[in-house]
Order: sequence, then C-alpha cells, then structure tokens
Amino acid sequence: MALGAAAVGVIAVLVFVDLSPRVQGDFFFAYDDPQMQAVREVADAFPGGAQLILRVTVPSEDVAGHRKEIDELTDDLLAVDGVEGGFSITTADPENSPLFQRILRTPDPGATNIVLQVDGTDPELLLPRIEAVVDTHESDQLSIVISGVPAIVEMVRRSLYRDLIVFSSAAIVVFALLIGIIYREVAIVVGTITTCLVSVSATLLIVQALGMGIGLLTANLVTIVFVLTLSHVVFLTANWRAALGTDRPTLIRGALSKTLEGSFWSMTTTLLGFASLLIATAQPLRELGMAGMVGTLTAFTTAYVVYPSVLGKWARVQASPGSNFRIPSLRRGKGTLWFAVLLFGSLSFGLPQLDTDPSLLAYFAPGSELREGLALVDADGGSSTLDIVVSVPGGGTVTSPEAYPRLDALQAEFEADSAVGVVLSPTLIVDHARTIPLAGLFPVETLLDLASSDALGSIALGFVTPDRARVRYSLRMRERVEEPREEVMARLTEKVEEAGLHTETIAGLYDLQAKLARLIASSLRIGIGGLLMLFLGIALIVARSGFTAVAMWVCLGVVPLATLGTFGHARIAIDIITSPAANIALAIGADSMIHLVIRVRRLAARGVSSPWEDGVEQIGRPVMSASTIICVGFGIFILSSFPPTQRFGLAVIVGTIVAATVALVVLPRLDTVIKDT
Repeated sequence: MALGAAAVGVIAVLVFVDLSPRVQGDFFFAYDDPQMQAVREVADAFPGGAQLILRVTVPSEDVAGHRKEIDELTDDLLAVDGVEGGFSITTADPENSPLFQRILRTPDPGATNIVLQVDGTDPELLLPRIEAVVDTHESDQLSIVISGVPAIVEMVRRSLYRDLIVFSSAAIVVFALLIGIIYREVAIVVGTITTCLVSVSATLLIVQALGMGIGLLTANLVTIVFVLTLSHVVFLTANWRAALGTDRPTLIRGALSKTLEGSFWSMTTTLLGFASLLIATAQPLRELGMAGMVGTLTAFTTAYVVYPSVLGKWARVQASPGSNFRIPSLRRGKGTLWFAVLLFGSLSFGLPQLDTDPSLLAYFAPGSELREGLALVDADGGSSTLDIVVSVPGGGTVTSPEAYPRLDALQAEFEADSAVGVVLSPTLIVDHARTIPLAGLFPVETLLDLASSDALGSIALGFVTPDRARVRYSLRMRERVEEPREEVMARLTEKVEEAGLHTETIAGLYDLQAKLARLIASSLRIGIGGLLMLFLGIALIVARSGFTAVAMWVCLGVVPLATLGTFGHARIAIDIITSPAANIALAIGADSMIHLVIRVRRLAARGVSSPWEDGVEQIGRPVMSASTIICVGFGIFILSSFPPTQRFGLAVIVGTIVAATVALVVLPRLDTVIKDT
C-alpha cells in the first residue's frame, strides 16, 4: 500500500508538476510587489526593453579587421525572434558618436560589444536562440560571451533546475544508504524512503495546485520536505527499536505514544518558522513560507500515516535493548558550559560581518563561463543596471538654458564615480544627434525631437519624457566594487542634488538587490526573533518548567547565532537562496530539544534519579543519527556548481552540528546548573 502510494505520487509529480524553476526578470520580486513600484514607474515613463550585451573578442587588437565576421554575426542576431534591435561596429560609428563610444567600445582594443534590445520574451526561450547563433559564429577568430539581465536570469534558472534534479536525487540516494548503514534493516530503509517520497510528492502536487510552482527558493523544496519527514521517522524508529516484545500492534502504539507529542510540537515550531516568511515582501521568501508550511503538514501527516504501517508490519522486533548513547556525568557541567559560552560566543561575533548584499558575481562559480563573461562585461562598463530619474527643482523643462548644463555636469560626475561604468543620458543622445550633418545648428529641444523620431530609432524616448520634465540616467554599475549598494546610491543621489537637480525615482536591478539585502537582513531578524519568542511559549508547554523552558530558549538561540556568525567570520555571503537555511537549522534544533525534554519530563515523573542522563542516553542516538544523515545529505549540495546551492548546504550542515551539540551537551548541563543555582 505504502509503496503503491509512493509510486503513484512520483508518477503524478512527473506528469502534473512543472519542475523547471520559474525565475523572473526582476529576480526577486513579483511585478505587482510594492518594491517594484519604482520599476513600473520608470518602465511606463521611459519605454524600452531589456538589453543583452555580447562581448566579441578577436585574436589580435585589430577589431576593424574582423568587420565581416562581426557584420554576419550582427545580422543573424538581429534576425532572432525576440530581438527588437541592436547596435555593433557594423551598424553604428563609435568613432564619431559619443553614445556608441560608450556602449560599443571596451578598454580592451581587441574586443567590442554588440548590444541587443530585446522584448518581453521569456529568457528560457530567448537565450537558446541567441546561443544557437553564437555557436554558429564562434571560432578561433571570434570569442563571444553573453551578459545582461535576461542571460543572468536564464543561467540562474538552469543552475536551479540542474541542482533540483541532480542533487536532490543524489541526496535521496545518500539518505537511503546512510539509513541502511545506521539501521541495517531493509524494511526501515524502504519504509523511510517510501514515506519521504509520499511526503515530497504530496507537497509538490499541493504547491502546484496552489499555483506557486518552483521558484528561486522552492527549488530546494524536495530536500527540505525530505528532511522534515525524516526527523519524525527517525524518532519513531528509535522508540520502536527501544521497545521489547512480540505483539506488533502494542509495540507500534507504544512507539506512537512516545513520539507523537514531541513530533506535534516540533511540527508546530517548524510551521511557525515558515509562516514567519509570509510577512516578507520578496516573492521567493513568501513562496517558500507557503510551500514550507504545506511541506511541514504533509511531512507530519505522512510520517504518522504511512510509516507506521510499514514499521508495524515488516520491521524487525527487538529481542534485547540496543546500546544507548552515553555522555559524561553532568556534575561537571559548569566547565563544559563555560567552554560552550566561549566557543559559541566567539562565533556570534561574526554577525556584524555578515554579508547579506552579495555581488551578482557571487551567484556564479569562479571559472565558470558565465562568471568570466560577466566579470569581463563588468570590468568593461558595469553589469548591473541602475536607473536614476531626475527633474528640475520647482518644475520647468530640462532643456532650458539654465537646466541643460546641469545634466551635462551630472553625466560627468556619474562617469567619474568608481562604482559606475557606462552612463547613458539625454546629453549623450543630443551629442549623438549632432553627428548628423548640420544638426549642430539646431537647439537642444529640436535635437531631442529628432532623436525621438524614427530617423534615429526613437532612441530619446527611453531617456526623456515628452513634456521634457524628467530625464533618465541609465547606469551600468560595477559589481566588483566592494561597497554597500546603499552607500553607493546615497552618494549618487548626493551628486544629483549637488548638480542642482532633484532625484525623482531610483530603479533597476542594482536597486532591487539593495532592497533584497535589507529584506534578507530583516527576515533573519524578524523571522528568527519571532520564532524564538514563539518557541519560548512552546518550551513552557513542553517542559512544564520555567527553568527548563528558559534553558531550551537560550540553547535554541545559539543555533542561528553560531551558524550566521560562522558565515560572517568566513566572509561567506548570505543570498536569498542561502538565507532560509537558518530557519531549517532552527527547526532541527527544536526537534532534538523538544523530544529530549519530553523524555526527561516523563522520566522525572516516574521518579528516575537522573532524568537528564537517562534522557540523553535514550534520545542521543536518534539525534546523532538524524544529524549525520542530514549533514551528509546536504553535504552533496556543496558539490554543486551553483554557489548559492553550495552555501545553502553548508549553512544547514553548520546549523545541524550546532543544534545537535547544544541539544545533547549544553542543554542538559545548563538546565542542571540553573536548577542547582
């Protein structure tokens, strides 16, 4: 029955669930998200699609000597469905136009850019068409790398999809092997994997039915739900194996009664942890919150519906009690506690150094083709877009004799900033229009009208409003500059004010990344802080002792502090894909502590003289088994070629080790010391 349910679930997922991750052009936010308001305003006022930049390198410094090859490449690219237009050295003259000097030339005399304007075609469809053209033309004479937001979006999607299929599948295989090594029983291995597959399949089907699909964060949902289910299964198995007798129904009822309370409160804690993500304004975090809540409920349900049927029918009945997990005496608790305080305290000092605002380059592995191409484009003229819309204070047109020189001065100020690469603005458009014979005799207003016409491709419409009240500066920001985005944008805004202009709107990918950095930091503080406050209430219910509840709360707080502090010390970035790992580590720590405290409470009620020592001996083995399985399973993600997946796996491993340590070593001693004080 259980095997049949698992098979049906897997088939249903393959048939009905789209496992290809959905990554939007804005990366992190839904189009109707409040954070996207500035993007919508700029798009409405200054029409124009996204850009792809192809950097073409020739063997020598003689780019002009390869005009024929570049011309053929340009023609084929412009013929691609989804490309609205573009420029290269064969369609434009960078020698005479300041505009084309900015966008086509590079600091490397042996390289030039081809800039394509693309429509709203899904990058999953568009980029393969571009790559097919590039593959046709790339040779010893032409080396081509692709950059731009659509290319980055598609490369992220491909990395997530590959990791979803390859590493999630590999993690499941490793989980199965480790369960076999630990329990050495086929029935338990088959029952565990079957239960987890049913749970994962049910979660994916429900999430699909809710219209969420697979996104930036839910690409790791398979492994997350697998681990959530595994936690319940491990403790059920431990209580089954600790029981003696031959009456299977009685044994399974005993295992269920010993485990159910702890599992319920562990499920509740995890559910609240995912629910805390629903308040985030970043769509991927909200999607993970909802999907995680679904996965938490299905994990609990399947663990107590599917697994007991396998356990009670096929698992071996113990003839004698197994060996227990033993710890040193708790009497020497203060020395161990002081060591723990020093260790975890030193780790937490890394929190101020935590980087929640990583570079775009950090999303791709060093040495990878996209990373190297993105780095080249970034060095040439920046790789992350930033739009700054400005106006004249008090109203008026930007083409007036008083205002226009300010625009020109601001162009120069932006270009002089170390964090800024290429800057496009109306002043460059006007200078470009002046390259037309006799156009230099016309006033600025007439030149902008000319640049807004079909004669010059309506290029000015993307930089100045028809009423000439607002203009747009399009900046390409350098991702290699190690400076907080907030500080960079504040400095640029100050330059606008110093030029005698007013900043109306700031938008673009660079700005969205800055907003995301704030959201990640905020979600870590609010989510983890809120979860800890809720856990204090759950700890009081579970422990039925104020002293023990406080000890549990302190120990659980150590898990995210030590995990995130370790990342701070190691200068490992916390991106949006990595950030949920802290919540998962918290859930793991809560599971271990809740099961341990409930066992200790029951032992104390029976009059056991040393309930903590006996409790750790009974619960220690399943905690260590679950922790080992989780660490090795998530360790596979470190082998990914996608750095955010690597960091996600590493964060879960660090958190799991910390959680197991504080549950088995620190909590018993802390509670004992508190009560003895």
